[in-house]
Amino acid sequence: MPTVLTAPRTALPPGSRPLRLLVDGLDLTGKTTLVDALLAHLAEQGVAARRHCGMLAARHPLEQALDRLPVPWHRSSPVTAAHLVGGFALDAVLARHSHGRGDAGAAVVIQESYVDRTVAAGLAMGPYLPAVLALWAARFFPSFDLAVYLHADVAVRRARLESRDPADVDDGDRHTVEDEDFARRFDAALLHHLGRRHGAVLVLDSGRHTPDAMAHLVLTSAGLAGERTAAGG
Repeated sequence: MPTVLTAPRTALPPGSRPLRLLVDGLDLTGKTTLVDALLAHLAEQGVAARRHCGMLAARHPLEQALDRLPVPWHRSSPVTAAHLVGGFALDAVLARHSHGRGDAGAAVVIQESYVDRTVAAGLAMGPYLPAVLALWAARFFPSFDLAVYLHADVAVRRARLESRDPADVDDGDRHTVEDEDFARRFDAALLHHLGRRHGAVLVLDSGRHTPDAMAHLVLTSAGLAGERTAAGG
C-alpha cells in the first residue's frame, strides 16, 4: 500500500500557478516511467501538463556546465556542493523571478528529480557537509504541492539494471544496486527529512505497483483523478 505522510491537496491551487508534482527517488526506481504514465493519464483527461527535468528556471547559466563535471554528482563532496550551490540554490533564486520553462497554460507541472535527490545522496554517501547544510536550509529550495518518492527492492532494481543496454548504464545506476546501505540511507533521508518541505508526500514501491496503478494513486492524491479540464486551463 502507498504511504501518505501529510494530507494532500484536493484541488488545483488557486490563481494561475500550476499544480507542482515532484517524482524522485533512487536510480532504477521507475521515475521516468511514472512521469510518462502521469502525462498520458492527464492527457486523456484533457489536463494540460508539462514535464521538467533539471532546473526549474527558464534560463540557468550553469546547468550545462554542472552536467559536464568529470566526477559523478554523488561521489564527491565538492561536486555535491557545486550542484547544490551553483545549481539548485541559484535555481531557487532564478525561479522566483521567472515563469519556468514553457509553463504558460499548464495546469500541472511534473518535475522528474530535483534537489531532494542530490541532498539525499550526499547524506547517504558521507554525510557530506554541503548536503547537511542544504538539509538545514531545505525550505529555501522550491517546494512542490505533492512529492512522490519511489522505492524498489534491490532485486527489482538489479533486474532493471541487467535489462538495460550497457551504453545506457551509468555509475549511479550501478552504485544504487551494489551498495545496499547507500540505498537504505538514501531512502531514509528522503522519507524522514526532505519530505517535510513539501505540501504532501506519497511513497510508492514501483516493484509492487504498475506504472498505471501508481499514476492513478498519484492523481487521486493530488485531487486530479477523473477530472476533465479544458487544455490550457
